[in-house]
Amino acid sequence: MTHQQMLDLIQLLNDYSYAYHVKDEPIVPDAVYDRDYRQLQAIEAKHPDWIQADSPTQRVGEKPDSGFANVAHTVPMLSLDNAFDNESLSDFDQRVRKLLNTDHVTYCCEPKLDGLAISLRYEDGRLVRGVTRGDGLSGEDITSNIKTIYSVPLKLRTQTPPAVLEVRGEIYMPKDGFEKLNALAIEQGEKTFVNPRNAAAGSLRQLDPKITATRPLVMCAYSIGYVEGWDQPKSHYEGLLQLSEWGFRTNDLMATAEGAQGCIDYYEMLNEKRASLSYDIDGIVYKVDQIALQNQLGFIARAPRWAIARKFPAQEEMTRVLGVDFQVGRTGAITPVARLEPVFVGGVTVSNATLHNKDEIARLGVKVNDFVIVHRAGDVGVTLKANVSNRKSVTDRLVEQHCSNSKYFVNACSAFAS
Repeated sequence: MTHQQMLDLIQLLNDYSYAYHVKDEPIVPDAVYDRDYRQLQAIEAKHPDWIQADSPTQRVGEKPDSGFANVAHTVPMLSLDNAFDNESLSDFDQRVRKLLNTDHVTYCCEPKLDGLAISLRYEDGRLVRGVTRGDGLSGEDITSNIKTIYSVPLKLRTQTPPAVLEVRGEIYMPKDGFEKLNALAIEQGEKTFVNPRNAAAGSLRQLDPKITATRPLVMCAYSIGYVEGWDQPKSHYEGLLQLSEWGFRTNDLMATAEGAQGCIDYYEMLNEKRASLSYDIDGIVYKVDQIALQNQLGFIARAPRWAIARKFPAQEEMTRVLGVDFQVGRTGAITPVARLEPVFVGGVTVSNATLHNKDEIARLGVKVNDFVIVHRAGDVGVTLKANVSNRKSVTDRLVEQHCSNSKYFVNACSAFAS
């Protein structure tokens, strides 16, 4: 095989990967990809001097010698102010319109993914560095781990890339991948992750990228940072469309909205869809769409004046187990029910949760007066933790148990007094 034929094979494999990991539209069976991938491995083994930086075989590189280097962001990755209701969102719109001296503003609306913010730097179209948000001014260089994520392009899908392009996005773990990862951990007797965000964070900070490569991580681009040698689109929304054309995954629920009412309508729509999404979100980010207006608005302290995060109602709250009752069904089956101190979470008041069975309660060490974290995401989940106020020390072991009532599940911690 010639060098050019190898380059064509790399492009073909990257096209397969783009269709599968970014567009969710596989164009070949896995067997075809695997066969072509093995062929590329054989060529590179024979001609190591032919290896390209964007070859799919280069996604798992060498692990860091010791920890991760700290890297300063070219442009700070700022925090966002929060809005918790329609009134505060309308106040934000009013402030923006007043500063711009206009009666009307268009916003770009994006689901706020519950993951970790990341900055990717491309030079002449090739990925050269991936850095965590850190404190906003600097973060950790985790390039080797970033390269293992197939929704992160190693090379932009364009023949005329910017000289320098910084892309910002969120790395997260879809719900099904999280469930499979925890199921495997339980099977192997290992510690499980509390939620998808923690799983994503733990996966990205592995010193061995080969471990990160086994984790079901996804990167979704949400903005353009620093740029050289390219005329950026005039609107934020158009910029995201351009990133999609260059090979990045963007959220298919992003949209533009007119004024405060349009933003409120988008919130209501997404709040209804939230429980059925394949990934966790904790709110919506609204950004003034026109880049020129963003620049005109500028920043205050460490937050932009042109963006705000609208939070969904809290999905987790802490309460206390008041007791455990046992209900007898028509078939004679006994179902234990944890009676909780009523707590308002996720838009409803939760006062009980169906548990699995008496043996499960004994195994998990559920005790009256233990504190629990009630988690609501369409269904209701309960994370039981020991009340440390009356124990010298506590060892927590997180497990997941699906209950007989499919509307409930229990993530429980068994506590052992010293």
